[in-house]
Amino acid sequence: MNSEATALSGSPAATAPTDPHLWLEEVEGERALAWVRERNAATAASVAATEAFAATEDEIRAVLDSDAKIPGVSRIGELFYNFWKDADHPQGLWRRTTLASYRTSDPEWETVLDIDALGADEGTSWVWHGAQVLRPDYRKALVSLSPGGSDADVTREFDLHTKAFVAPEDGGFFRPEAKGDLAWIDENTVYVFTDFGEGSLTPSGYPRIVKRWTRGTPLDSATTLYEGEADDMYIAAFRSHTPGFVRDFVARSLAFYSSELFVLGAGDQLTKIDVPRSAEVGVKREWLLIELRDDWTVGEETYVSGSLLAADFDAFLAGDRELTVLFAPDATTSLAGATWTRGHLVINVLDDVKNRLHVLTPPAGGTGPWPRSAFTGAPEIGTVEVSAVDSDDSDDVWLVATDYLTPTTLSITTVGDDGAQPALLKSMPTFFDADGLTIDQHFATSDDGTRIPYFVVRSADLTLDGRAPTLLYGYGGFEISLTPGYSGGMGRAWLARGGVYVVANIRGGGEYGPRWHQLALKENRHRAYEDFSSVAKDLVARGITSPAHLGVQGGSNGGLLTGNMLTQYPELFGAVVIQVPLLDMKRYSHLLAGASWMAEYGDPDVPEQWAYIQTFSPYHLFDAGREYPPVLFTTSTKDDRVHPGHARKLAAAMIEAGKDVTYYENIEGGHGGAANNSQAAHMQALAYRFLWERLV
Repeated sequence: MNSEATALSGSPAATAPTDPHLWLEEVEGERALAWVRERNAATAASVAATEAFAATEDEIRAVLDSDAKIPGVSRIGELFYNFWKDADHPQGLWRRTTLASYRTSDPEWETVLDIDALGADEGTSWVWHGAQVLRPDYRKALVSLSPGGSDADVTREFDLHTKAFVAPEDGGFFRPEAKGDLAWIDENTVYVFTDFGEGSLTPSGYPRIVKRWTRGTPLDSATTLYEGEADDMYIAAFRSHTPGFVRDFVARSLAFYSSELFVLGAGDQLTKIDVPRSAEVGVKREWLLIELRDDWTVGEETYVSGSLLAADFDAFLAGDRELTVLFAPDATTSLAGATWTRGHLVINVLDDVKNRLHVLTPPAGGTGPWPRSAFTGAPEIGTVEVSAVDSDDSDDVWLVATDYLTPTTLSITTVGDDGAQPALLKSMPTFFDADGLTIDQHFATSDDGTRIPYFVVRSADLTLDGRAPTLLYGYGGFEISLTPGYSGGMGRAWLARGGVYVVANIRGGGEYGPRWHQLALKENRHRAYEDFSSVAKDLVARGITSPAHLGVQGGSNGGLLTGNMLTQYPELFGAVVIQVPLLDMKRYSHLLAGASWMAEYGDPDVPEQWAYIQTFSPYHLFDAGREYPPVLFTTSTKDDRVHPGHARKLAAAMIEAGKDVTYYENIEGGHGGAANNSQAAHMQALAYRFLWERLV
């Protein structure tokens, strides 16, 4: 088999022999990389060669490297850990401090692991993927590191006392590079789900088998606990270490929005938690929480999609179906999150894309209503997020508040203490002058009459003559909500120069819960694009901007969105930015993790589904005879989630047709597009300068 065929993912039937750009799917093929280098050089000589670009890149880099950013922390035992990047540590430091020190303006940090030094010693550009620390001793950690930022990574055991890795020859756990993970059972045992060889991965490239692995034994001797079906998406296992409620679980993901959770009992017997596959399940202490994506009828009662239900865990496993409704959505609300503390549950509700917090208290004895109280001191405006400091030990929570113009703040408070007010711990610096700027929320009307909310950040005295350079951003997929947040880089590169910034909350997202998402799945995908185009038209109708001054930007699924704006609505935009995108929707399910997204888009190998998928496949919608606005494509060679071939192929087709195309492919970075702050600043500056030069 030749090298090109080896590099291409998928079955021979999936290979389209009429695709003249198939060779660009060979990620590191000599011919493909020569094409990438040529395009990168052209971009370096054009957009990236100006003084304005250098200034923008420096401004963004200063934000990313700022020592004054809020260092987010996680409590591990009595210490508080943080992962930090700055100019001196581009790959990052894992470090720790005490809460007393963290409360000061200049905490004293102890370095635990220096990723830059590790990479220099080992000759690998390591990218931090996180760590799991074993309770209750808090000495051993499982650290995940990616070479260059790919989703595939390695897991290595680390000693937090000696601040050194435990070598495999000394009995340390080590998982070779693959998509997967390790999870602690106890000091000498882990769950392992990874690439075990032929047949052990799903079509998406994720683990299909989970095993129990004992310290000091070969990986290939680990005991198999569960094997998923050949067409599943991901299999994993984990232990809940909550004192008094230690339980083991096996998680089976059949597809996005379809999963099963099993309790692992004596003799490795598996008991499935009997809820709809589309539901999300959480277990904490004696409680089972069920978040519904679809209506669920139990006996004579029907619980609506988007509801949050509670049940006694042991009683539910025994067959009891007494369920308490903790939240039920209405026309304007959805559940944004639920956070346990030691004795309470904080629910975060979006109401027309604005956060509202409530505190619920589980009833004593496990039955009866859950008393509800206000969350004292929560901001009324902007995005508010809550997370537990340590849900096993206390009722303390972190409170993060932000909006587009107000620097993010971090506070700490105690839930359930009616007199407690959040204590401000940290504030993000003011990275740009927001005086005179304002945030509006408007609603556009989509093609089918649906109201589509969107936020506009602009000068309060903006002249409504249609001439303002305007950047419209969106995503619209996978039930992900876009809520206001402070971005120093965007503020400096766009708002401070007089630009207008717009975020659209289109269907496919989660702003109004599962129903908002489901309204734009598969054959209804067109609704997301109609929603987005309706926002563009509404901006013009309001006089904020005009097509010549309106740009659009999106990445990943948002890159598919902007790819469709380019190919279906080119007359609405003056410039388009498409980042780490899906674009070839005929091939997507055969490239890297693409098979895992068929619940979102459909299966292009089924003729009836390809009939509608092709209507939103930008690679196939491109018409060489049509006029298009200037377009910037960016991607990453190391992206092992969304194949770089998507961006390469449409860019190549457009270049060959003589269109105005700018292309840049970062060699590192994974799906995030960048492996460090320098690369991130460069990628962001490319987008902002490309748009500014074409829209002003």
